[in-house]
Amino acid sequence: MSEEGKAGSRKVRKTGSKKPAGRSPKPEEKNSATDTPRSELKTLPTANSKLQTKKMEVHHHPQLHHEKKPWKEYLLEGLMIFLAVMMGFFAENLREHLSDSNREKEYAKALYTELRDDSVSAAHILTLRIEKAKDMDYLYSFFKDSSLTALPRQFYPAFTNGLYLINSYAFEPKDGVLSQLRSSGSERYFKSISLQKLLGELTVAINNMRYRNEQEYQFFASPLKPFLLKHFDFSWLDQLRKTEAPDVILTQLNTYRHGTREIKGGILNEASLDRVEAANMVVFYKQMLLSTQTLQLKNYILANKMILQELRQSYPLD
Repeated sequence: MSEEGKAGSRKVRKTGSKKPAGRSPKPEEKNSATDTPRSELKTLPTANSKLQTKKMEVHHHPQLHHEKKPWKEYLLEGLMIFLAVMMGFFAENLREHLSDSNREKEYAKALYTELRDDSVSAAHILTLRIEKAKDMDYLYSFFKDSSLTALPRQFYPAFTNGLYLINSYAFEPKDGVLSQLRSSGSERYFKSISLQKLLGELTVAINNMRYRNEQEYQFFASPLKPFLLKHFDFSWLDQLRKTEAPDVILTQLNTYRHGTREIKGGILNEASLDRVEAANMVVFYKQMLLSTQTLQLKNYILANKMILQELRQSYPLD
């Protein structure tokens, strides 16, 4: 080959090996990373583009043609709805009525039990007060003109029962059920107007009884208690409790009264005892007890009795 031919071939190869700067790749050239032509990368659709290009389908609902009903059918449907509502209303009222009726019977039974027990207690206290009044009559006569040194066997049982014992003769009415009825508004369950009126009278009687008990206790605190501390021989009472069988003091006193054994006792500070003052104190205390029996206690017993009768007539309490 000639020198010119060799030079020309070298020129051609040198020229072909160079790539002009800034030349954009041809469409058929591939990407070295993905081996995918750049022209194909530009034209690949994305998921958003598919959603955007996808046409929305429109659903057309068919037109439903309802035939008009006769007016009688509308009336019948309205009547059925009305009857359904009314039946639900009556069912609810019936349920409430049965519930109220059951509660009324429960409260009536509880109130009856409480008042019946109180009536027994009140009758027992009334009997004890009658016996206490007899001992106070004995003390009144003794303090007026009897010897204060030679005490008879029956003096200290009467002295103890007449002036020392007070709590054993106090009647405390129970009103737990009645208070619950009033505080909770459950008194309305009792439909009887007469029963509600009697319950109001019973509340007044209970309050009066408690007020009277407080007055009796105040009289015991003064002047009875100072008098007893000055003149009552508590050693006699202590010997009675030790010698008799353990029991309430009233039972021990009754056992001693009907027995033959004698416990010696005397009047302390005999010289300073004022007979007239002692006798007047005893008779005043007796009148106070009698007043409680004939007024407050009697009114309570009467109100209690009338309510028990009303409850027995209105409710099955057997």
